[in-house]
Amino acid sequence: MRPSGIDRALVALACLAGLLGVALSAAAAHIPGADSLKTAAQFLLFHAPAILALIGLAAAGLARPGLARVAAALMVLGLILLCGDLAVRMWLQHPLFPMAAPTGGFALMGGWLAGMLCALVPVRA
Repeated sequence: MRPSGIDRALVALACLAGLLGVALSAAAAHIPGADSLKTAAQFLLFHAPAILALIGLAAAGLARPGLARVAAALMVLGLILLCGDLAVRMWLQHPLFPMAAPTGGFALMGGWLAGMLCALVPVRA
C-alpha cells in the first residue's frame, strides 16, 4: 500500500505530538507546579508512537487502512483537545472550551477501541 496524503498527515501529526511532548516535559521541569503540563507531555509521548504504529500496520497490510486511519485520527483529535486544554489552563488560566478535556479523553479511548478493532477485524484479501 502506498501512503496517502491522509497517512502522511497523520504521521506528521504524530511526530508533532512527540516534539510537543518533549517540549512540554522540558517546560514542566522548569515551572513549579506544572503538573498539568507533565500530564499533557505524557499523553503526547505515549500516543505519538501508537499513531505511528497504526499507520504502519495499515501500510504493511496488517490492518484495514480505513479503520487504522479512524483510530489514528481519533487519537490526534483527543490529544489536541485534552493536551490543548491542559496547556491552555496552565498558561492562560481558563479552559480551551467547556468539556474540552473530557471530550478529548473520550476521543482517545475511542481511538484505542478502534485500534483494538484493527487487530480483530480481518484485512480484506
